[in-house]
Amino acid sequence: MTDDTRPIVLVVDDTPDNLKVMSALLKDLYRVKIANGGEKALAITGSDTPPDLILLDIMMPEMDGYEVCKRLKADRKTRDIPIIFLTAMTATEDEEKGLRLGAEDYITKPISPPVVLARVETHLKLKASADFLRSKADFLEAEVNRRTREVVAIQDVTILSMASLAETRDSDTGNHIRRTQRYVMVLAKQLMDHPRFSAYLDEARINLLYKSAPLHDIGKVGIPDRILLKPARFEPHEFEIMKRHTILGRDAIEHAEQSLGMPVEFLALAKEIAISHHEKWDGTGYPEGLSGDDIPIPARLMAVADVYDALISRRIYKEGMPHAKAYQIIVEGAGTHFDPDVAEAFTNLADEFQAIAQKFSDKDADMDRKKTYFTEAIGHQ
Repeated sequence: MTDDTRPIVLVVDDTPDNLKVMSALLKDLYRVKIANGGEKALAITGSDTPPDLILLDIMMPEMDGYEVCKRLKADRKTRDIPIIFLTAMTATEDEEKGLRLGAEDYITKPISPPVVLARVETHLKLKASADFLRSKADFLEAEVNRRTREVVAIQDVTILSMASLAETRDSDTGNHIRRTQRYVMVLAKQLMDHPRFSAYLDEARINLLYKSAPLHDIGKVGIPDRILLKPARFEPHEFEIMKRHTILGRDAIEHAEQSLGMPVEFLALAKEIAISHHEKWDGTGYPEGLSGDDIPIPARLMAVADVYDALISRRIYKEGMPHAKAYQIIVEGAGTHFDPDVAEAFTNLADEFQAIAQKFSDKDADMDRKKTYFTEAIGHQ
């Protein structure tokens, strides 16, 4: 073993003769550092080349060995360095105190050199094993974190890929997806401490709601172009077909869930939003006519987000409403269209909703381009 790779042993004693004796005993096997007091021992231990093991006297002026041990074991950077007390204090209670403070061993003076060497070798081997296990545990933890990040990234890409299907069919949905996703998140955070919602809404579920919200209109991929892209309001029979996007969306997500062969929470939330975000608090919505608390909480949040965005957004067949008018409609719909507490949360967040709408607004140029496209398409029919 070369000098550069041999373990470092720090000997701490206020008596020069003891330091000489221990240095002579250890120097052929280890790199030896010495400290004649507690403060110096702490400085060496906290350096860029800390010792692998410490032989520590107890009876020293200014700072005794017990205090040195206590400080080293309290410091995350030095707590794993093995400490062997090397002392003339032979009482059982002294040894008990040293071990209780975290020392790995306790040797009384006068020493037996073979015993000291054997104890030092044993504890260095134990430290090497512990270091290896810690290194392996750190590696495994890092690997788990890396794979978790990969799973989350795959999850996010899957959601965005599925949501983009609806966007490719209906280009109006692009920023609508981004806006409603953020509306749902701020509503959920506003309601976290509400007695009716606190047991359901926590940071983890809100994060999943944010991820799953973009899938609320995924069922639109199954609606025929003649209806989905119609540049005018729907006829009653057309609206009945359009309403089926809720069922189609639920079924598509359910199929994905079944393909995985296990339940996935964010898909369960996405399924609730897709099927129920057009339900109304008074039971007059669709597709199942649910009412009140029978409507899943994620769908109740999306109902407010979706309606507000539909009201303020410009479409080929209509101009967008001013924020104030849309605000009034949401307020008037509390208790009929919307869960009254969710509607109230919206009123407290009205400025934030408006800011989100402005930040992710649809570009007028894009809308004019689409309007021209549909006008020309109608003209060629």
